[in-house]
Amino acid sequence: MRKIFFLFAAALLAGGGAQAQDKIASAAPGVSYGKSIDAQGAVALSDLEKKIGESTSYNGKIEGKVVEVCKKKGCFMKLERSNGEAVMVKFTDYGFFMPQNIVGKTVVVEGKANVTETSVERLRHYAEDAGKSKEEIEKIKTPKKDIVIVADGVVVVK
Repeated sequence: MRKIFFLFAAALLAGGGAQAQDKIASAAPGVSYGKSIDAQGAVALSDLEKKIGESTSYNGKIEGKVVEVCKKKGCFMKLERSNGEAVMVKFTDYGFFMPQNIVGKTVVVEGKANVTETSVERLRHYAEDAGKSKEEIEKIKTPKKDIVIVADGVVVVK
């Protein structure tokens, strides 16, 4: 009897997680995720490297256009750079997720940007979560040193 109870409880918890994922608000101007923030005082992503400078970190608001979001559950997104590359945005303690329709939207994120090195294993994990092909994933063979943003909050600007 105890075994049945635990199986039932586990099924309820798993089902609840799936329902919570379905409740992510659709991306539209003014919609926030995580900590409620506004767009005032945000620096453009194109200016972020200057703001980071020699300190290798920046705390504050950053504005950019979303070019990719994790296809599995919205657990990360990437913002477009002028050089065609993207900056990874993760969310503090996986406390919130992004909807799939946020791609193409301009957002402001608030949090901490750091220059970090991402391992091959982690890069492959992100590529898999983004829905990349097995061939694309296998081409990842070197770690990447780049800016990574850990955001406490996101607001859709347009």
